[in-house]
Amino acid sequence: MYIYSQLDHQLVRERVAQFNNQTQRYLEGKLTEDQFLPLRLQNGLYVQRLAPMLRIAVPYGMLSSAQLRKLAKITREFDKGYCHITTRQNIQLNWPQIEDVPEILRELSEVEMHSIQTSGNCIRNVTSDQFAGIAQDEIEDPRPYCELVRQWSTLHPEFAFLPRKFKIAINGAHHDRAATRFHDIGLQIKQDPVTGTTGFEVFVGGGLGRTPVISQSIRNFLPATRLLSYLCSILRVYNRFGRRDNKYKARIKILVKETGLDAFRQMVEDEWLTIRDNYEDLTTEEINRVKTYFSKPAYARLDPLVAQSQLQQERQASPEFSRWLDANVSAHKISGYAAVTLSLKPTGVAPGDMTDKQLEAVADLAEQFSFGEVRTTHQQNLVLADVRKSDLAALWRALVTYGFATPNVNTLTDITCCPGGDFCALANAKSIPVAESIQREFDAMDYVYDLGELKLNISGCMNACAHHHIGHIGILGVDKKGEEFYQVTLGGHGGNHGRAPAIGKVLGPAFSAREIPGVIRQLLDCFVEWRHEDELFVDVVDRLGIQAFKGMVYDKSAKSLQKETA
Repeated sequence: MYIYSQLDHQLVRERVAQFNNQTQRYLEGKLTEDQFLPLRLQNGLYVQRLAPMLRIAVPYGMLSSAQLRKLAKITREFDKGYCHITTRQNIQLNWPQIEDVPEILRELSEVEMHSIQTSGNCIRNVTSDQFAGIAQDEIEDPRPYCELVRQWSTLHPEFAFLPRKFKIAINGAHHDRAATRFHDIGLQIKQDPVTGTTGFEVFVGGGLGRTPVISQSIRNFLPATRLLSYLCSILRVYNRFGRRDNKYKARIKILVKETGLDAFRQMVEDEWLTIRDNYEDLTTEEINRVKTYFSKPAYARLDPLVAQSQLQQERQASPEFSRWLDANVSAHKISGYAAVTLSLKPTGVAPGDMTDKQLEAVADLAEQFSFGEVRTTHQQNLVLADVRKSDLAALWRALVTYGFATPNVNTLTDITCCPGGDFCALANAKSIPVAESIQREFDAMDYVYDLGELKLNISGCMNACAHHHIGHIGILGVDKKGEEFYQVTLGGHGGNHGRAPAIGKVLGPAFSAREIPGVIRQLLDCFVEWRHEDELFVDVVDRLGIQAFKGMVYDKSAKSLQKETA
């Protein structure tokens, strides 16, 4: 993973000192709330429903064991002993005190972490595929380019106060596990078929929230060396012409829509033409230098047949281990190794939450089994990316002890969920209790496995932090005259496994929290009855359309309600 240079250390130290001064002035009454607002936001500090919230950057999801141990210490000393993994691969503290935040940032700087630009109208944390560097379908490791974009965008003076927040994702595999088509800029690595050189297809104007939009391609192939100047051109056009009169229309997706794709592309190309020849863009030498930070660890030469034979014996000895292998273990490009997803979704725990003890346990397990590195995922889980197959049984036993071995990854109960009304001041409804009620409704894992891959996402408001628009089943909390209700969408998809990205369609009128588990049951009963062999839930929605489900669900829901009130 990337190691800070002397310049990186200096920049973060100075930023910590600067924010310490700003915080003291605010606490002394020398800065007003309005003056302090943009300063705290660009340092990741929110004021939530019950307490401040600090969002810590985890660039492209990479963490070391030392960083995990520091996070454990911070959650113990400055929070309530736990933290939360977000869908943007970051980490949130939900209970810090404002006066403690400068000291938290100082401690983070000791392990090369910060919270710079995790909020505010600036370029946010750059994200990628949690299996970057190890995926069998990878064209090229995207992490060096993520790091180059991170360095370029951090405290970039021209883009510190954009019309609205700005998100970039980079994918290096044939399958898109980073949802790049739902970002302000999505970059898909490609190779020139003639020269073999690396470049990007550039997508612009995607996003979720109040107005969900799938991004569109504005350049089919951009040479890697030209990446930064082209990004600069897009940001300059957006900074100049993006709406600042209405925050609901300020995202680049609105600008692209109102301008038209062809006209927007021409504006970017014209801007690029004026700057690219004089822009200090990337060189092949610089790209290769950053790639050295992401070189392969010291993999052993392993006999795959021996490892597979051993796994087969262990499968036969333990059905529980076998289920976990099928659900939580992924293929690796290096023979004899596997990637392991640690589920943070046991029933009764808020999805994505980890205690200080669990952080320390993962740090130890990473050192023992995966070269001391861990990755956060967009689904609010963790990944140990480089585990020997011969170690999988021992790792599984340890994960059972610490609560990370729930065999539910990519199933119905692997729910992606924002903190919702329990914490967030923007939320219309609670998310966490609804997630738990669904998990309890579907506690028979054989039934859950039979459903196949099924992504269920729950957001507490239209900001869509849990990406409910691209869940196969999406749930959105809405307010109806002061009461919490939940709107259901079907058929969303991030664009993985060869499927086109899709935004879920609203099933119909919203349901109460009490009704939601039953509604999900009805949807799945229809799916089981109507599916063809090997069809997933989202396939059946595509084939039959939402009206087929709508008629069944609302008819049964009405009859059930009549029965209860009779």
